[in-house]
Amino acid sequence: MIVARKPAMRLVGVALGFGCLVSMTGCDYWPPALQAQIEQLRSETQTLATEKAQLQVQVNDLSNDRRDLQAQFDELSRVNREKTEIITGLQHQVTALRAKVGKAVAPAKASAKPATKSTAKQPVKKKAAPKR
Repeated sequence: MIVARKPAMRLVGVALGFGCLVSMTGCDYWPPALQAQIEQLRSETQTLATEKAQLQVQVNDLSNDRRDLQAQFDELSRVNREKTEIITGLQHQVTALRAKVGKAVAPAKASAKPATKSTAKQPVKKKAAPKR
């Protein structure tokens, strides 16, 4: 029995050794269908890589545009706040001036006497129409 196992073990060892040797060196034979599939996948990979690069450029451009627009928005917001403050100040000045003018005009109206007419209207006589 021990003798029968040795040749079987030797055969298994040789098979495993040959299998390891083949797996290490790789297989140079690729079926044509598999080669076509590999080429198709490579071309799709290249196409996708090109599209990815184009999209990355677009993303970068849009990010730069967004930053520029944000800076413009911030600047316009700042100017808007300044103009709003100026307008508010001017409105307060107008209100104060109206109040001053209103106070100055009110006493002048109270002290002014109503003007009386010294000449009375005389009735206008109509000329008699000639009789025919």
